[in-house]
Formats: sequence, C-alpha cells, structure tokens
Amino acid sequence: MSDNRTLDRSLGDSPIYRRDHRKADGRMLYLYGRSPHDLPLQSETADDLAQGGELRHHPLRDEWHVYAAHRQNRTFKPSAADNPLAPTIDGGPETEIPFSDFEMAVFENKFAAFHAKANRATQLAGVDCIPARGACEVVVYTSQASGNLHSIGQDRREVLIGGLIDRYEALFAAGCKYVLPFENRGDEVGVTLHHPHGQIYGFDQVPQVQQRAADAFAQGYDLAAEMNQCMADYGLGERGGINAFVPRFARFPYEVWLAPQQRRAGPWDCTDEELQALAHWLGEITLRYDALFQQPAATMMAFHAAPAGDAKNYHFTVQFYPLLRAPGRVKYLASVEQHSGVFTVDVMPESAVRALRELGSNV
Repeated sequence: MSDNRTLDRSLGDSPIYRRDHRKADGRMLYLYGRSPHDLPLQSETADDLAQGGELRHHPLRDEWHVYAAHRQNRTFKPSAADNPLAPTIDGGPETEIPFSDFEMAVFENKFAAFHAKANRATQLAGVDCIPARGACEVVVYTSQASGNLHSIGQDRREVLIGGLIDRYEALFAAGCKYVLPFENRGDEVGVTLHHPHGQIYGFDQVPQVQQRAADAFAQGYDLAAEMNQCMADYGLGERGGINAFVPRFARFPYEVWLAPQQRRAGPWDCTDEELQALAHWLGEITLRYDALFQQPAATMMAFHAAPAGDAKNYHFTVQFYPLLRAPGRVKYLASVEQHSGVFTVDVMPESAVRALRELGSNV
C-alpha cells in the first residue's frame, strides 16, 4: 500500500489525492487523482540528467534569457510505442511514469532549462550571466495518448486545477519568485509530444512581462472595471463568477481571457465555485477553438497569477493565444512583431467575439 495524502482543495464532493514517488534518477513524480494511487512500481532505471542552463542579460532589451543546450536533444515526436508520457506497461518500454495506470501526473522535466541546483554560468566580459535556477515540470493530464482539455472531462480538469494549486504552493515554498503553468498545443506551436500535457516553469526571478503586469496592477489598473465595461460586447459568457471574453486590446486573432469577476491573486485565492467554473471554461474554449479552426487548434495557454509575495491589486487571468488566424492559416510572429514588439492583428476583436459566440450555441 502506498502513502497518499489528500489536498486541501478538493473541488467537489470527492477529495483529490497525491502520491509522491522519487524516480530512480532522483527526480520527483507526483500522481494526482480522485482515488488513492496504490499500483505497484514497474521497471525503472536511472538516466544521466542535466541540471539546468544559464541566464544571460540582454543589455538593450533589459531581459534575461535562458540558454540550455542540452534541450536540443530532447524527445522529438516519438512513435506511439515510445511515448514517454504513457504509463509503463509490464513487458513494455520504460516511460517517465513507472506505473501501469494513473489519473494525472506531474514530474520534473528531464530536459529542464531551470533547475533548483543549477550552479554554472559562462564568464563573459560585459555580459551578465547567472545560473538558471528554478523548476521545470511536466503535467500529464491523462494516461490516454490522445485528447485535450475538453475531452478529458470536467472532473479531470478539476483534478488538474487542484494539482496546479498544489504545485504553486510547493514551488513558492521552494523559493521560486514566479510560477507559470502553461500548455503548448499543436505542431504550429512546436509541440514535440502529442500526449495531452502541459508544463510548469518556476522562475528564480519574475519575468519581464509578468513584472510589468504586476506593476500595472500595483499602480491601479482595474481589470474588474474593464470587464464590467466590455462584457456586454466582448464577453463569451459568465459561469460561477468567472468571465470568458475577448480582450479589446488582444494581440492574437481570437485571443481569449478567463478571469474571476472579483479580483483574485491566483487560483489558490479563488472559491471552489470559481475554480469549478474555470475548469469548465478551459474545456469550453478548447472546444470552440477546434470548431472555429476545423482542426485541433494550435494554441498557447498560460495561467497569469501574482508573483510570490507581490499580490497588491493583482488580478489573476488565464490567457489563450491561438496560433491560427483562420482554418489552415498560421498567424506568424514575423519581423515586425519580433523586432519591435508591435503585433499586427489580422482579426479585429469585434469580429473574433462574434465568431466565438456563435460557436457556443452550435458545439
């Protein structure tokens, strides 16, 4: 019998359990689910691991970028038989999850750009270089090799959110200054593993984009007031205190945000009703995108929550950035966007919300 603990946030009538397992190579694996996980360990061997990369400061952009050469050799579109995110089946190849089944899993990334023990950085005259300390984790939504945030169902999405809150707490406690759960979906985004999954990055310093948002909220930006003003014309719906809407200032065609109507610093700050509504919208927006683009839609989704210890006026959002502007047409981030930071938006937010609203009654 394995040791299982229950999470503080259950999101429903049934608790969420977590089982901890230290892998043969020393990395941690966490199994989350509605039932205690008691399956025996399958075959597991240790691999050599890299312990993070380094950060270098860009003097003209005032940005820190991570350099991690070992990631060049990470797993790239393996066959179904070699899927590293599948359960390890008796007699089959070893995977990252050495159990024959699971509900949801989180483990430390073998090809981590950030690592808690990173301690090396190149010495370059005139360029600031520091070790890339932090965390990189992989979040596996399901043991099934195919699916998405809609198809896994409401209960599994609630388990996912409960697990993410647990990881926020653990990574903040470990010293991370910013925690970013995210999902890359689709070949157009550069996905190399199609098993339904996301990731979590824990940063040793707050990234520039997130620091700018924290500063804007601290200086008085009121997202609740913006939503009150825009929901009638730009809203996709409201459920359980969570708004889904197309921002009037969207940078990507068909960009969508999810946000609590009341200011919350992060998902840990939300009510159970709000978290259950958030789980609903994660699936609903995924479904609408697939219908809109008539294919599994390439999207970049991330949770934008407050930095550690800096929640003054912060308003939590989940932001979806599609990488398509029409069926079969990629929204490329080309020269102007990359060199200047000025996005050319091909679809007006007013048109985007009309199209996404129509899908709500048809899918």
